[in-house]
Amino acid sequence: MDNIDYGILDMLRQNSRAGYGDIGDRVGLSASAVKRRVDRLVADGVIRAFTIQVDPAVDGMTTEAYVELFCRGTVAPDELKRILGQVPEVVDAYTVTGSADAVVHMRSRDIPSLEDALERVRIAPSVDHTRSAIILSHLIHRNYD
Repeated sequence: MDNIDYGILDMLRQNSRAGYGDIGDRVGLSASAVKRRVDRLVADGVIRAFTIQVDPAVDGMTTEAYVELFCRGTVAPDELKRILGQVPEVVDAYTVTGSADAVVHMRSRDIPSLEDALERVRIAPSVDHTRSAIILSHLIHRNYD
């Protein structure tokens, strides 16, 4: 990986449909050289996928919360993944340091459906309690996946 590769990744993060010629103009390479580099980044597993981002407002998933999850005793990450994987409203989940065992990002259509999803998480035998923060507005979003 060099600065040109990082430049290519930055452009693709902003627009995964950017043309090789447009990327090349920004990073100082020909379109064919950019294509070879992108192919190499894909083959090396640096680029894992080309995706779309759907506007949650259009999809109706406008209610969001970050939820701290506190477990009873020691719970393996695979068990948390199994529990949270059964709740479609969970869009991201992480094990973390600190007093919580995990932090979960949830999206739902409205508060009642968020409450229902939270209850499906809370009833798991290994979950002691949760603490939620409902998102009011988005200030900054950078996609680094």
